[in-house]
Amino acid sequence: MTTAIIILAAGKGTRMKSNLPKVLHPLAGRPMIAYSLDLARAVGDLPPIVIVGYKADEVKAAVGSGVTFVEQTEQLGTGHAVMQAEAALAGRADIVMVYAADMPLITSATLQRLRQAHTASGATITMLSVIADDPRGFGRVVRGEDGRAVAIVEEIEATEAQKAIRELNAGVYCFDAAWLWPALKRLRPSPRKGEYYLTDLVGLAEADGRRVEVVTTETPEEVLGVNTRVHLAEAEAVVRRRTNQALMLSGVTLIDPDAIYIQPQVQVGRDTVIWPGAALRGETRVGEGCTIGPHAVLTDVTVGDGVEIGAGVIATGCDFPEDAVIPPGAVLKD
Repeated sequence: MTTAIIILAAGKGTRMKSNLPKVLHPLAGRPMIAYSLDLARAVGDLPPIVIVGYKADEVKAAVGSGVTFVEQTEQLGTGHAVMQAEAALAGRADIVMVYAADMPLITSATLQRLRQAHTASGATITMLSVIADDPRGFGRVVRGEDGRAVAIVEEIEATEAQKAIRELNAGVYCFDAAWLWPALKRLRPSPRKGEYYLTDLVGLAEADGRRVEVVTTETPEEVLGVNTRVHLAEAEAVVRRRTNQALMLSGVTLIDPDAIYIQPQVQVGRDTVIWPGAALRGETRVGEGCTIGPHAVLTDVTVGDGVEIGAGVIATGCDFPEDAVIPPGAVLKD
C-alpha cells in the first residue's frame, strides 16, 4: 500500500515571538522542519507534501527540492490545511499520514508502528496518543464505554471534565485515503475559532461506523511540540542526549555527556575521547583514537586518526592530518 506524508508547516508560531517562521528555528544546527522531512523520506513512498503559509517563500527556500509544496493562503485550521493537498494526492496513495513540522522528536520507528497498526487493523483512522499529566495544549482523546476512541476534543473546546482526561492526541494520523478526501468536505468550522479541525474526522468516522484505532507512544518526549522557545530548548536537550548516547554506544568516550554539545550530523570515530565543554558542529568529521580537549569548538572540521586537539581550540573549515597535535587556545580557520 502506498503511503503519502503531509507535513503541516503553514503556521506563524506566534508564541515564539519571532519574525522567523516557527518551523525554521534551528534545532541542533538544522531548521526544525528538517527532522520532519527526514521522517517523511524514511517512511513515505512519495515525495512529501509540505503545507506552507506564513512566509511561504522563506520556508520553501530552506526546504529546497524533493518535496511538493502546497500553499494554505488562509490560516483556517489543520483540517483546512489538509484539504489543500487533495489535488496533489488524490488517487496516488492508499494511506495518508499527517503530522506537524513543529514535532521534531518523533522517530521513524514510531511512525512505522503507527502505519503497521493501521494496515493490520483495517482502520479508517489510526492516531497516535500519549498519556501525560501536562496537556501542553493538546486535544483530549474521548473514549466510549467499550474503550474505543469516539472523538478528539480540542483543549479550547473542552469541558472541565474533558480537560481532566490524561490521554492526549499527539497530532499524528494515518487515514484511509479513499475515505479522507470526501470526509474533509464534511467538516464544519468551530463555532469558537472558525477553524476546520482535522481532529473532527474522528467523530465523523465514528458516525460512519468506521474503525478508529489508537496507538499510544511509550516515549512521551517524542510528541513534545515546539510552541515556545522554552519548548525549543527542551527539544534541543533531547536531541543532544540522543546524539551523545548513540556516539557512546558506537565506541566514543564522552567524559561528561551532559556538558558536551555535538550536532547530529557530526561523525566521530571509535576510541576518541571528548572532554567537557567541547562543541562539534556542522559537517565535522573526527577519526579514531583522537582526543578533543575541554571547550574546543570545531565547525566543519575534518580530523584524521590519532589527532590531539588542545583545550579551547577554535577551528572552522580546517583539515587536521593524522596524528597532528593542535596546541591549546589555537584559533584556526581555513
